[in-house]
Amino acid sequence: MSGADQPVVAPLPPVPPGHQSFLAFDFGLKRTGVASGNRVTRTATPQATIQAEGDARFVQIAARLKEWQPDALVVGIPTHPDGAAHDNTARAQKFARQLRGRFNQVVYEVDERYSTTEAHSLGAKDADAASACIILEQFLRSLP
Repeated sequence: MSGADQPVVAPLPPVPPGHQSFLAFDFGLKRTGVASGNRVTRTATPQATIQAEGDARFVQIAARLKEWQPDALVVGIPTHPDGAAHDNTARAQKFARQLRGRFNQVVYEVDERYSTTEAHSLGAKDADAASACIILEQFLRSLP
């Protein structure tokens, strides 16, 4: 299989049973949606969207990590409908790497195609936070 045939979002590695609580992020250049959730209920709750860019975003994320103390993080990775990468794919993957490096956290990357469309179709007032919930609930449903 050539590099071009590799999926943009790799299959999830096994998630240890000790990972019970999660914070999920729907990355955007100006806004980043946030949701919290846990493995027991397999549900997610929207949190206030982070409205910051660049390093200012990480100050707010650090506060959320301190408040929630999650076992791991989840980042939605956007792709085209056919699974091909686009500009925001690389940006979201860079964001996931930054979370790993800055906060020494396990970060799971999840395919988030259509999460924003679904959030809008559900009438979400904060589509970014609703998208983060959709991403996290999709992740939680995939766990054994």
